[in-house]
Amino acid sequence: MDGFGKAEDPRRRLLINGLAAGLFATVLPGRSARADGIFGTPPSKLPPGQSIYRLVGKVRVNGKDATLDTPIGPNDTIETGSNSEIVFVVGGHAMILRSDTHLDLKGEKKESGSLIISGLRMLSGKLLSVSRNQPMSINTPTATLGIRGTGLYVEADPELTYFCTCYGTTDVMAAKDPESTDVVVATHHDKPVYITADEQPGKNIRLAGFKNHTDQELMLIETLVGRSTPFVFPLNSYEAPRRGY
Repeated sequence: MDGFGKAEDPRRRLLINGLAAGLFATVLPGRSARADGIFGTPPSKLPPGQSIYRLVGKVRVNGKDATLDTPIGPNDTIETGSNSEIVFVVGGHAMILRSDTHLDLKGEKKESGSLIISGLRMLSGKLLSVSRNQPMSINTPTATLGIRGTGLYVEADPELTYFCTCYGTTDVMAAKDPESTDVVVATHHDKPVYITADEQPGKNIRLAGFKNHTDQELMLIETLVGRSTPFVFPLNSYEAPRRGY
């Protein structure tokens, strides 16, 4: 991805262009997602009882093939296959999981019925997530991330984690090096970082560039939980030049 907008996947580019124009289609073979229904209807907050907004390709929840009717709870496991993606909500958390991702949710259901996620374990893959006023932790093979309620994007593999605090405050620590820590306070993707595992003590966090997620996608998932992003951008900002790193 180049700058803040250009998706490397042509299908994602089409999706993001639709979002920027106020359009979003969730048509699957033989049916359409209930959250949208007709092409051109803007996304909105999901109704109670519905977890999944969009489903593409092969997605499994707790080892079973997912459909648009599959509920997702605060202690479930979600896995996506190649060329697959899921957009879903659990309580006040909304997420986009891209292809080849394994994500374990950790949390609880309160007596009030609210669903709370306190932790995410991400063995591999790519995740865009938003939450507010709900601290949680994210563990990858190389990083421990303390989330204080924010927008974030993370890519994980066994050797390297890419992490962007899209907005909000996060505590970043290398999983195997307690000397490598940082506190990131961001308003608009201000300090993406890489977290490694094989550098000298205190050297396992380094600056990175912005990649592979967009403001439009953040706007979408905030909308699914009845919120908006804390920043405002024009609808034509998809192609607008932005600062580099």
